[in-house]
Amino acid sequence: MEVHTRQLQYFIAVAEELSFTRAAQRLHVSQQGLSTQIKQLEHTMNVVLFSRTTRLVELTAAGTVFLQDLRGALTSLDAAVDRARSVHRGEQDRLVLGALEGAALTLTEPILDAFRKRHPGISVELRHFTYEDPSAGLTTGSVDVAFTRRPFLDDGVRFELLFAEPLIVLLPAGHRLANRTAVQARELLDEPILGAKTTDPVWNAFWELADHRDGRPAPVVSRSNSLLEELHKVATGVGVVLSVACARWIPFPGVRMVPVVDLPPNEVAVGWRVAQESALVRSFVGVARTTRDAHPELIAQLQKPDFADCTVPPHL
Repeated sequence: MEVHTRQLQYFIAVAEELSFTRAAQRLHVSQQGLSTQIKQLEHTMNVVLFSRTTRLVELTAAGTVFLQDLRGALTSLDAAVDRARSVHRGEQDRLVLGALEGAALTLTEPILDAFRKRHPGISVELRHFTYEDPSAGLTTGSVDVAFTRRPFLDDGVRFELLFAEPLIVLLPAGHRLANRTAVQARELLDEPILGAKTTDPVWNAFWELADHRDGRPAPVVSRSNSLLEELHKVATGVGVVLSVACARWIPFPGVRMVPVVDLPPNEVAVGWRVAQESALVRSFVGVARTTRDAHPELIAQLQKPDFADCTVPPHL
């Protein structure tokens, strides 16, 4: 049934004034136009709402009941519109940022500080993700932007590279390679591997050294959801893990960290879905790019780390 809110407002005005003349004046419409709208409403509802004479306008019993219910309905409708507008304003005033553990490492805070200064009225909601979703929310569209580690399934996603971090292998302290200063990928191919709890084939292929195995499956003995879980398993001798240089910031008893010298570094980037690109997303990406370029010494430390330094940055 097509009943327009304008007709409902007209009905309320006539019901309250009990005069088409006064109601028309109140609504700033013609009396003829008002009368036509009321007749259309009654026709649509198949209900007589007013009894009319040349001198008197009165509500019928049906009109009285309709007026009582309608006032509540319109109040609820107004409230619903207000709530929707409030949520819309909240969405416009918020940026949802996804991240795996560590986010963009020591570049995280400078980027967020610069973004907050550029947009003091925008709140940043940081959502943390485990290895289960390597895209940090981009695949599901639950975030606006994300600090990501490539590669992963990234259809429809664009990236701004921040830095590339060297790879290391986490080994049990008593492992045959634990006292080496460096290893090569081929030396790890027969080792029991700790994989990630994800179904993303691109992510798994990278961290399980698929490109070096000539089509043979990796000997994955267990899967983990976080770096901390991996460290616990390595310390107890379950297997070894290909990881990134920042793992040195979490010294763990019984675990040795050795650089892998012949593998490409892991890229840390800001990612966003093309289909969800907005002015706020473009601004965040621009801030990340500018901040990266403004801190060359920080980028150098991340890309060429000192493995003797096991100091944990206070904000991570």
